[in-house]
Amino acid sequence: MKGDVRDIGIDVEAPETTCDDKNCPFHGRLVVRGMSLDGVVVSTKMDKTAIVERNYLRYVEKYERYEKRTSRYAVHNPPCLGVKVGDHVTIMECRPISKTVSFTIIGKG
Repeated sequence: MKGDVRDIGIDVEAPETTCDDKNCPFHGRLVVRGMSLDGVVVSTKMDKTAIVERNYLRYVEKYERYEKRTSRYAVHNPPCLGVKVGDHVTIMECRPISKTVSFTIIGKG
């Protein structure tokens, strides 16, 4: 283990830098559980929060075809990961941090 980095129980690479964010899964006390999703960061304008967009296909039985769908998630952005707009990230479910934030970024790439 690198320094004081916590093992979050998921096979992801730990960040090189450290942070003092209490809601960081690696350096704070936030526990991750549940769903793990991949997406692209489309906005980082909020403080320690990012918007991640996920594109997927949904099957429509009536027409026997797929339709494209998009979901946008407000996720916690730990400062130690250094995430920018356009990065492909992995997000994972956690306890509710605020009214809209119930996911956190756990890895880039």
